[in-house]
Amino acid sequence: MKEAKYRISAKLFFLIQIAALCVFWGRAWQHWFWDAPYRSLLWDEVWMSGLVDALLGMNWEDYVTSTAVDRGIQTWIRITGIVYFLAGCAVLAIRYLGKWARTMIWFGLINLVLLSLLYFKERFFAVGQFFEYTLQMLAPFLVLYADRKSVVGHRFILLLKWAILLTFTCHGLYAIGYYPRPVHFQEMVMNILKIPQSGVKYFLNAAGILDFLMSIMIFLPWKRIQILGLAYAVAWGFFTAIARVWAFVHFEYFSSSLHQWWYETVYRFPHFLLPLLVLLLLLNQQQSNSESPKISSK
Repeated sequence: MKEAKYRISAKLFFLIQIAALCVFWGRAWQHWFWDAPYRSLLWDEVWMSGLVDALLGMNWEDYVTSTAVDRGIQTWIRITGIVYFLAGCAVLAIRYLGKWARTMIWFGLINLVLLSLLYFKERFFAVGQFFEYTLQMLAPFLVLYADRKSVVGHRFILLLKWAILLTFTCHGLYAIGYYPRPVHFQEMVMNILKIPQSGVKYFLNAAGILDFLMSIMIFLPWKRIQILGLAYAVAWGFFTAIARVWAFVHFEYFSSSLHQWWYETVYRFPHFLLPLLVLLLLLNQQQSNSESPKISSK
């Protein structure tokens, strides 16, 4: 039996590009205008005191209170923001700039992995915190991969499914309270759905259970069940992405609140764009199978 093949058309490749672009430019905005958790590593005495003494010749108290060091960290964060911005440009220009664009995308991808590790450390090494970023880290890699291959096989689909499972399952672990439930989860539910605080935990528990159920559905052998699970992932991924803007951007102080929250929505776009990619690939494969000529047994 031949392995199923899936064609990545120009439109689907553009979908992948948009997913990677949103991650890079969303993170670029974060690093340039706001902050990133580099200090959780660079100001960790247990991890860094020996290096600070060896490389800078400073005692720890002088290091953590130095305004020059703090400015240096902030400058590095902004330089990283520029790297993300250029990586986003490279995503759009990969078929025109070739090797140069691919190199820039790799720089951006490496920084995304590093950023995920920093959040992992900042959140007390909760494994779910790292793997919640799987789809965001995967998006630039898919650009690099799909730029070279227009036809992919089952392993490509399997990779995407595992990335969806990791992202949504880890999100669900926070929703049900396995990890400490983020306060902004509860605020978003109350602001958008207008339900009392007493009902928020029930809503989040249900959402987490649905995340787990969807993650199972996309691996079941029945294509219709997979498609239903992926359709849910697209819808829920879109809702959870726009929830930041929907819940926290207010008309009275529109520009300042949008400045603070839009990028948190944008860099989450892979959470629904990449499930949409898998859904479209499966639907196209299903259509091509149904349209293929049947061989008579006579």
